[in-house]
Amino acid sequence: MATPSSITDIFVNARIYTGDASNPWAQALAVSGNKLSAVGDEGTVRESAPASAAVHDLGGRFVMPGLVDVHAHLGLGGRQQAFELPVLPTDTLDEILGKVRAWAADLEDGQWVVGGIVGSTVMDDLDVDSLRALDEASLGHPVLLRDDSMHNRWVNTRALQIMGVDASTPNPEGGTYVHNDAGELTGVLWELAGSLAEEAVDASISDPAAYRTTALRTAVATMNSFGITAVQEAATMDYALTGLHDLDKRGELTAHVVASMPSRTFIEPGITGAELYEVGEQHHSEHVRPSFSKYVLDGVPMTRTSAMLNPYRCTAHDHDADFTGESLWSLEDLVSSLDDLVQRGLHAKLHATGDASVRTVLDAVEQIRAIHGDAPIFQIAHPEYIDESDVQRFADLGVVPDASPYLWFPSVIQQSIAKQIPAEVFDRSWVLKDLAAAGALVSGGSDWPCAAPTPDPWTGLATMVTRSNPDPEVEGALNPDQALDIHQAIAAFTQNPAKAMGLEDVTGTLRAGLSADFIVLDRDIVDCDPAEVAGTKVLHTYFEGTEVYAAVTV
Repeated sequence: MATPSSITDIFVNARIYTGDASNPWAQALAVSGNKLSAVGDEGTVRESAPASAAVHDLGGRFVMPGLVDVHAHLGLGGRQQAFELPVLPTDTLDEILGKVRAWAADLEDGQWVVGGIVGSTVMDDLDVDSLRALDEASLGHPVLLRDDSMHNRWVNTRALQIMGVDASTPNPEGGTYVHNDAGELTGVLWELAGSLAEEAVDASISDPAAYRTTALRTAVATMNSFGITAVQEAATMDYALTGLHDLDKRGELTAHVVASMPSRTFIEPGITGAELYEVGEQHHSEHVRPSFSKYVLDGVPMTRTSAMLNPYRCTAHDHDADFTGESLWSLEDLVSSLDDLVQRGLHAKLHATGDASVRTVLDAVEQIRAIHGDAPIFQIAHPEYIDESDVQRFADLGVVPDASPYLWFPSVIQQSIAKQIPAEVFDRSWVLKDLAAAGALVSGGSDWPCAAPTPDPWTGLATMVTRSNPDPEVEGALNPDQALDIHQAIAAFTQNPAKAMGLEDVTGTLRAGLSADFIVLDRDIVDCDPAEVAGTKVLHTYFEGTEVYAAVTV
């Protein structure tokens, strides 16, 4: 406990939601250095502080712990914010083409048009005519557009030429160059087929180090602006490990970052697996923890690449009525790899969107727990579909459901998924209430820049409670019986992901001894109408007791 003389700042006159079950509400905070030294009633906090302590009157505002995002892509999100063509997932094809044309008009000869996010409902219908339209809009520039899952890409003919891909090029392992029935390329690249395009874009950047540093700095600043003070980078390549480490060493990193290093070849180019883990080991720093590996067990349901227990809907003449998708890992290989990973002292985040791949992960973790016990952390990212028999296993095996609410609303992904997944399965999407009732550590993430142009957590937190679109003009709800209450939703964006990331003794709640990470909001999200939570604005973000974001007042 800090001595009174060490207290440098006190924050008073606030309604403070601490997230600490033993002391859920407070009026004031005291900060010593970068940690909280007292959280309680205003009189006690004032009495504990020396006369030299700075006093910050918060004007009765609602205060809560800094948010913790369990799943975001800082490199991709930062470059999108700083450098790339912004496309909304709700944009029509004509709107996208208009944006490409306007962007291309300002580029120098040979420069790429890179942007996103293209909605799945547009991606569903792209064909050769769409490719020709993209070629015309690009004004001769190569184009790469990312979709709202970040698993797929759409490129134009000039980009395909740079990639060395034509209609006769065989599909890469783990990916597909999409053709029409006549065998013509559409420019759509599924899964790892996008890697070659990303490599071509990277090769065109004149100063990659400066570019990536700017992207990472932009990403963290964007996170701070939405009240996020801790984040798990969901697929951390070597450039991000180096860049984040360097920012931290310069005192410029204003968030706790947990890195998840891909175990196998990923869509972004770069080393993976053991070679990458060695880079991670060399880049630990005060706020950067390369402590997880990222595994990808399947794709996404929109492209029928999720591994399901039951067959997909038949929506085309060539669809197999018995097709269930395929897992990218066998159970035997996954157990072997996770066993090696745990012996390295690392944890695992495992992408599994289909109920079959979820079961494979649970079966593998069951075997690993029998060997290594409870210490390793296992997260399943995007467990949208879970068989009823597997729900309780999340809690029993200590597996964290990493839920990305932006994949529900306001994105268009669900409209695309509904075309492929049988209604009886689709209607059981995101069983968060059942998972919480079972005792699983439900944790929220943005998956930014997938599905939405910003990592705005308030949309995600709100939809956990409402299960509906924040736009009142959009009717319908997604499996509304699985709604969480506001306290569960707040926990899913604070203390739960902090524990899931190995940071429970660092951040996630407001109690003495933890990092002084807290935010001041424009509304009381506990007492307001849940439908209003999505519109929440952050007024101030404090990381380790220092203000790192302040809203511009008009």
